[in-house]
Amino acid sequence: MGPDKPAWAVVVPTVGRRALTGLLADLAGQPHRPDHVVVVDDRRHPEQPLDVSAYPGATVVRTGGHGPAAARNAGWRATGSDWVVFLDDDVRLTEGWSADLLADLGQAAGAVAGVQGGIVVPVPAERAPTDWERSTSGLQAAEWATADMAYRRLALQQVAGFDERFPRAYREDADLALRIRSAGWLLRRGSRRVLHPVRPESFWVSVRVQRGNADDALMRALHGPDWRRRANCPRGRFRRHVPTVLAGAAMTAGVLAGRRQAAGAAAAVWLTMTAELAWSRLANGPRTRDEVARMAVTSALIPPVAVWHRVRGRVRHRGVSPWPGPVRAVLFDRDGTLVRDVPYNAEPARVEPVPGARQAVRRLRDVGIGVGVVTNQSGIGRGLITPDQLDAVNRRVDELLGPFQTWQVCPHPPDAGCDCRKPGGGMIRAAAAALGVPAHQVVVIGDIGADVRAAAAAGARSVLVPNGATRADEVASAPVVAADLAAAVDYVLDLSAGSLSAGSRP
Repeated sequence: MGPDKPAWAVVVPTVGRRALTGLLADLAGQPHRPDHVVVVDDRRHPEQPLDVSAYPGATVVRTGGHGPAAARNAGWRATGSDWVVFLDDDVRLTEGWSADLLADLGQAAGAVAGVQGGIVVPVPAERAPTDWERSTSGLQAAEWATADMAYRRLALQQVAGFDERFPRAYREDADLALRIRSAGWLLRRGSRRVLHPVRPESFWVSVRVQRGNADDALMRALHGPDWRRRANCPRGRFRRHVPTVLAGAAMTAGVLAGRRQAAGAAAAVWLTMTAELAWSRLANGPRTRDEVARMAVTSALIPPVAVWHRVRGRVRHRGVSPWPGPVRAVLFDRDGTLVRDVPYNAEPARVEPVPGARQAVRRLRDVGIGVGVVTNQSGIGRGLITPDQLDAVNRRVDELLGPFQTWQVCPHPPDAGCDCRKPGGGMIRAAAAALGVPAHQVVVIGDIGADVRAAAAAGARSVLVPNGATRADEVASAPVVAADLAAAVDYVLDLSAGSLSAGSRP
């Protein structure tokens, strides 16, 4: 693909909304097609397979209900394009969207990491919008909303993608934008537009969304008290919710203590503030019977629910570290990384560590970082070596360098279609589970592109240590490259100490 048509992929996280079919149909009807479309099925317990037939060739990745941040990470790691375009599953694309997108990406200078699309929220013309419709309309002014946001893959790799500790939408995109800008990148607005219809919601939606106050607490813990200014996020009404809750608590305490006068005064304050909240939400709305009832009931519940979630978030996220956090484990490729590559080696006597391997592994152990090995051994599946011979070779590696805390071996041939064989992420996920650490706090050190891609597929970080078998394109595309194992471990230790960003080069 030429320079005027950047390579791009589309990632759509979904919980199975019906609107997904319309979006995929819109993509299929665009004049320009992406290199790859990944639909991330984030339903916890799907009863039926996800229907993506509206876009033939779309790939479905399942994540099991871990939230939009984790879903988007799984999606972009499953692609290989230079640009990744994130779309919500309930947006609709305009007729010329793909042409406008390519123009936006073509105009993005090398320092531009992301280009945002405009969001248009249609509201009824024949009546005033409801409270929920006005809330959704706020997306039109949102900064860096992933309803339509294109990011360079390199920038996503550098900051380790979305922070998966955000379990809901609306703050994970602001957090990513702040981290990308802190890493020295620029973000721009583009010319393309998407439509974001207001989806139907329940009577209690305004109460349910108060859970986002816990995410606001996480944003403060990560980015400081001025995070709203830097992320261009409106403050909202939380400061008014606190005295409303205090007045309600004083009213309740007065009633329980039999102090009627004090309870009455507190009740008057609580009622005034609750009525003000209800009217502020109702004044510019349709004022139908249903809307009045909804505003009256939910306005009494919103302040205590909001304060509860904010306090819960403050407690939970005390002392939180920046994403993705310290390195707690390192997984090594075996052949060509730890020991000389002897194809289909069945003889322990032929195991020869590469220079500096023992010292590199010992330095990690000395600071309490877990160590393991993840290795493709298709010789077993091909019938060239036996499992017993492989075990004997691995024991010899342990004797010379170890012992390692976990060994993960894929015995399958390349055409087996398994997830454990690198570049699949199965072995990395299994090793992380065996070590009791999350994959995002694991670094994979290897000598070829399959090791780097396997780390990305599992949500881990990676360091490439090239040798004679490493291709030039693998070196060029690797987020982090080290001259040798000593330099790779230097990078890991600096990263764990917090003196490097997630994608800095050693």
